[in-house]
Amino acid sequence: MILPPRAKKEPKKLEKHNDVRIDDYYWLNDRENPDVIDYLNDENAFYKDQTKHLRPFEEALFKEMKARIKEDDETVPYKYNGYWYIVRYEKGKNYPIYLRKKETLEAEEELLFDCNAMAEGHSYFKLVGINVSPDNKKIAFGLDTIGRREYVLKVKDLASDAILDETITNTTGSSSWANDNETLFYTKKDEVTLRSNRIYKHKLGKNSSEDQLMYEETDETFGATVYKSKSRKYIIIASYSTMTNEYRCIKADEPDSDFKVFQERIRGLEYSISHYDDHFYIVTNEGGAVNFKLMKTPEDNTEISHWEELIEHRNDTLLEDIDIFSKYLVVSERHNGLNKIRVMAWDQSEDFYLPFDNETYMAYTGTNVDFDTEVLRYGYNSLTTPASVIDFNMKTKQKTIMKEQQVMGGQFKKDDYTSERVWAEAEDGVKVPMSLVYKKGIAKDGTNPLLQYAYGSYGSTIDPYFSSIRLSLLDRGFIFAIAHVRGGEYLGRDWYEDGKLLFKKNTFTDFITCSKFLIDNNYTSTKHLYAMGGSAGGLLMGAIINQAPELYNGVIAAVPFVDVITTMLDDSIPLTTGEYDEWGNPNDKEYYDYIKSYSPYDNVSNKDYPNLLVTAGLHDSQVQYWEPAKWVAKLRELKTDENKLYLKTNMDAGHGGASGRFEALKEDAQEYAFLLDLEDISS
Repeated sequence: MILPPRAKKEPKKLEKHNDVRIDDYYWLNDRENPDVIDYLNDENAFYKDQTKHLRPFEEALFKEMKARIKEDDETVPYKYNGYWYIVRYEKGKNYPIYLRKKETLEAEEELLFDCNAMAEGHSYFKLVGINVSPDNKKIAFGLDTIGRREYVLKVKDLASDAILDETITNTTGSSSWANDNETLFYTKKDEVTLRSNRIYKHKLGKNSSEDQLMYEETDETFGATVYKSKSRKYIIIASYSTMTNEYRCIKADEPDSDFKVFQERIRGLEYSISHYDDHFYIVTNEGGAVNFKLMKTPEDNTEISHWEELIEHRNDTLLEDIDIFSKYLVVSERHNGLNKIRVMAWDQSEDFYLPFDNETYMAYTGTNVDFDTEVLRYGYNSLTTPASVIDFNMKTKQKTIMKEQQVMGGQFKKDDYTSERVWAEAEDGVKVPMSLVYKKGIAKDGTNPLLQYAYGSYGSTIDPYFSSIRLSLLDRGFIFAIAHVRGGEYLGRDWYEDGKLLFKKNTFTDFITCSKFLIDNNYTSTKHLYAMGGSAGGLLMGAIINQAPELYNGVIAAVPFVDVITTMLDDSIPLTTGEYDEWGNPNDKEYYDYIKSYSPYDNVSNKDYPNLLVTAGLHDSQVQYWEPAKWVAKLRELKTDENKLYLKTNMDAGHGGASGRFEALKEDAQEYAFLLDLEDISS
């Protein structure tokens, strides 16, 4: 029998603001140290040994999940610049195949990329940023074969099917063509922090060492990117931080001109820009518009003094995004937590909302790259309804379902499940919504296993979405709950502001409030309640088990951000400086004290903790592998219970876990087997 690994202790004194912390496991942050790799391998070996009885069940769950997926599948084609583009999946293959057809869907297929062939020999593979030149003859793309999100940018000649000599390293993977078909704009990352900070101009046929630096973002709290407007008239550089934006533009016909600032950054001024006709359209919080409003400005007078209001700010409705067409403006909104899609004709002849009829759905505009069309493509699904891709004619109001997600195997019937939205009242009187789904006929007697999930940071909203994988829990009696805690934007921008910086603890207490509601209303009990979150949601998991460990029988913390204070004090770590407006800068004592008071790693203590499965990725650039590793080491040292504690590190991948649609399923199966085993469910 393999014993739980015990990481050696090498005390490291960390001092700030006259406060001293002793970190016994700081040494784990050196991935080149053989002792670090040995420790991670020991933890993996322990996990495999302790869960070896689950291997057959994991394999059965994997096959069950895989069987629900239509293996030979393809996306709904979309047309752009004279070609129809299609992504296809083939039976038994892990990766997509990218295709196109000229003018009509009856035309001969042209293979762009077969990622299955390209991925051979790589344990991790991801292709991103597919970008076709305006003359349709070349295609730029980014490749990552490590999992650290450092992409190599390449260009393929579509006539000869040859990869050109252009090879540009350490990029974001995305790029934008100027209209001359020879000039490519792209973004490079800082080699140490991986911050996207430099925009370059590349001329085909030239060595990348000759590329011209067009813009460098010197403020370490900002990132930068470059893209082309949907109107194809402008190349736009965006500088962004958590709470401030700035843009620079040139005409795509004039790639050698100088970028002009759209509106100089003003701290706290957030805005995004879209181009149509002779105006720019601006979604912004200008003038205290917390939930954002829509403004416009002439393309030759873009300073804020020229902005005119089109859609006013509303206290009860968050304006999330816009899609511009030649005859219509489509506005994506959120009201009382629910997605709304508004269609407005430019000539003011129409103004209406698409109808949706329940409280546990998500709707979103899809791939709408064609400017001169009356057809809006949008997606819809709910906790009980598989995803649909719908084409809606904005003129005739005719709706055509282009594709419905098929749940294979013949077992799934959406009428076998029910969903609801409930509200839990927090200690400060705020009502926190939850979306629930479960098998019909379940008795609310406190005996049901329940998995409660949340994220709760960056204003990112987890909408009530359908998952065929989740059926493996629901069909075994689990209830699944999404807690829409503060820190997301489910109930508007204020919902986010009340869950960040010096209000971050609201995220944690909201989750605990939801847990107590579910127990008090007999959906489950402490013996059967489980929690799950990843990345910043893993921070949430670490906080709740420090504050209320007695509520949960088991917790899954995926690539968790748990060593908050140390990470936020180290500006050499990727993302740190850009995160100051989210968590606060601990170089300021007020933020130091506040972050330290909830940072999961700093608050581990001698007490009982729930059963825990913690995952990490050795090449993770978002949450460094050593955060979960140190956390588990400290938990092993201090916890007073005999519950399970596992650290599972993917030695070949990064923040997103395994690549390939089926390899990722194996990780899902392992996590579900962990939960089901705690319920003594083995088939």
